[in-house]
Amino acid sequence: MKENHYTHHIAKDLLQWMPIARFEGEVFVVDRPELVPEAVAYLRQQKVLGVDTESRPSFTKGVHYPTALVQIATEERCYLFRLTHIGMPKELAEIFSDPDICKVGLAFKDDLNGLRRRRDFKPRNCIDLQSIAGKYGILDLGLQKMFAICFEKKISKSQQLTNWENSHLTPEQARYASTDAWATLLIYKDLLSTEPLSKKEAEALRRADIERLQQHQQEVIAARALAQSQNK
Repeated sequence: MKENHYTHHIAKDLLQWMPIARFEGEVFVVDRPELVPEAVAYLRQQKVLGVDTESRPSFTKGVHYPTALVQIATEERCYLFRLTHIGMPKELAEIFSDPDICKVGLAFKDDLNGLRRRRDFKPRNCIDLQSIAGKYGILDLGLQKMFAICFEKKISKSQQLTNWENSHLTPEQARYASTDAWATLLIYKDLLSTEPLSKKEAEALRRADIERLQQHQQEVIAARALAQSQNK
C-alpha cells in the first residue's frame, strides 16, 4: 500500500492552476431500449463501477426534476443511460441490487433515491466516497476537490447546469457526465491502494476540523458585529 500523503483540504484558488483531467475512454449513449441488454451485459462483468446521475437543473425553489441520466463507468468505458427516453430498465436496477458488483458514487444516497423513484430496488454494495474519505484524512468532500487531492488535477464542472433532458446530448455533456462517473471510480481505487489513518488519528482530525469551522464562524460573527456597530 502507498503511504498516506493526502492533503486534508485544498484551496479553491489552487484548482485553477491544475491541469484538466477528463475521461478519454469510449462513451456509449443508451437512449433506446434495444441498446440496454448489451450495455448491461458488459457492466455485469465488472467488479467495481463508478456511478453518477444528472437531472435537469431547477432555478425555482421547491421545484425538482426526476433523474434524467445515470452514467456508469469503468476505466475504459462509460455508459450513459438516458432515463427520460428509456425509463429505469429492470436489468439496470438489478445491477444496483447485485451484492457482487461494487458501485461507487458521491453523495450516493441522493442519487440512489432518485433512481428508485424511477423503479424501486434494494441497493446492495453501494459505497459513498464521502463516507470513507475521512478514514484517509480527506476532509473536502466535493468531487472536484477530492479528485484534485488524489491526483493533482481538476475536473471541469462547466456542463453541470445544462439541460439533461434535451433531445440529444452534446459531445460536451457526454464527456462531462462520463468524467464524473469515471472520477469516482479512480478516487475509490486510489483510496483502497493507500494506507488509511488509524481510528484515533481520523477522530482527532475530525475534531480539529470541527473546531476550526467553529472558530471561523465565531470570527465571521465578530467581524459582522463590529461592522454593524461602526455603521451606526
